Amino acid sequence: MPSAEDTQSASPAVLKVLNGAVDLHCHSGPSPFPRRINHVEASYDAARIGMRALLLKSHHHNTVMDIKSMAAQLEDAPTPLYGGIALNTQVGGINPSAVAMSLGMGGRCVWAPTTCAAPHIEHHNHGGSFPSSGFDMREQEVSIYDESGEISADTVTVTEIIAEADALLAGGHLDPESTKALFSLAAEKGVRRMLLQHPDFIVGASYDDVDELVRIGAYVEHEIAMYYPGTSMAWPVQKLVDWIERVGPEKTVISSDLGQKNNPLPVDGYIYLVGQLLDHGVSEKDIRTVIADNPAFLLGLEEKPA
Repeated sequence: MPSAEDTQSASPAVLKVLNGAVDLHCHSGPSPFPRRINHVEASYDAARIGMRALLLKSHHHNTVMDIKSMAAQLEDAPTPLYGGIALNTQVGGINPSAVAMSLGMGGRCVWAPTTCAAPHIEHHNHGGSFPSSGFDMREQEVSIYDESGEISADTVTVTEIIAEADALLAGGHLDPESTKALFSLAAEKGVRRMLLQHPDFIVGASYDDVDELVRIGAYVEHEIAMYYPGTSMAWPVQKLVDWIERVGPEKTVISSDLGQKNNPLPVDGYIYLVGQLLDHGVSEKDIRTVIADNPAFLLGLEEKPA
């Protein structure tokens, strides 16, 4: 488990706001990318601030199987863990069979292509910051479209499976137009939990794109990893405050996107950023909405948005 020397403490005011937070973007291991903590350690670390749940994200495999294979180690773990599947090359891309298995075994989220999405490949090929496995995983681009340029039959089937399971569909690293097409289809099929991830990193969504996606029904996720001092981006917190004010806390989610080697622990990220948001004048109520209420609904812990 992370030692006390590795962690930072939180003031009572910050702990009050953090209690019950839900992280929809935890990158604990195993993973071909270097990770600082494994899933069991992530569960115990989350208990430092009374987190309600963690959603474990891997770009490469179905994390539901991780949770089941670690059942004995997690028997007394304090923070519940949930898994899902990202539709990259390693699981067969847009693969209805893989999605059905993941959700049928208790998965709560399907991520559209991430590392195999065209914007991610473009970002990576031009020296953009992102972890690397250190070996060739023989990834290829995965698209939601077929050869004729229409949304593929497998993509349609995947949205139907997600709707039937009442699970979360995340946009991954798709470009804005592809995300709009996917979320519009998903909404038609009955998917009611949708999440646009880091619109200003890799995805490249404009304010107008985000407004349109919110109208379709999406929530907008911003990641602590991009605002923490010393990380590869370390954006000013005011940038996040501006996003919250524009979209509204009722449609905003803050997740960690942490767990990587050499990055802060996810919990330390929450402690830092919540303190910063309070200092920037964001109300306790609005912070609770974006770190606890909205992600709890999206993960299926609540039937309706708060």
